Amino acid sequence: MNPPLKLDVPFLNLLGVELHKMEGGTSEIQLNVEEKHTNSWSVAHGGVLLALVDAAMAIAARSADPDDRSVVTIELKNSFMQAATGNIRVIGKTIHQSTTMAFCEAWIYDANDKICCQSTGTFKYFKNLPMRNRKN
Repeated sequence: MNPPLKLDVPFLNLLGVELHKMEGGTSEIQLNVEEKHTNSWSVAHGGVLLALVDAAMAIAARSADPDDRSVVTIELKNSFMQAATGNIRVIGKTIHQSTTMAFCEAWIYDANDKICCQSTGTFKYFKNLPMRNRKN
């Protein structure tokens, strides 16, 4: 596999997320689930999984926009299907977009390539604004 791409999102970097694809309305991110990511049952915490699907869909939405605008999450729905452990892979895809919105889907797969979560999300495009208090 190719080395990860640059990911300039402090929260995702804190989690240890790696960006592997961002092109043509699709994305792929990965996370090696460590103890710090788990719940009391020693599987990936639902909040971590929701952050991953949100990020994968936002990355997919940005990669579908020829103007490379930023996005904000308007709506997010997720179905947890089974526990996630090990190295997990998240695929995001833009399924429709308008001039102001992107409608996306994402799926989380565990180390055995079994689906763990399926999500849909709606994202609003907005022009990039200067970041406040952010080091470049």
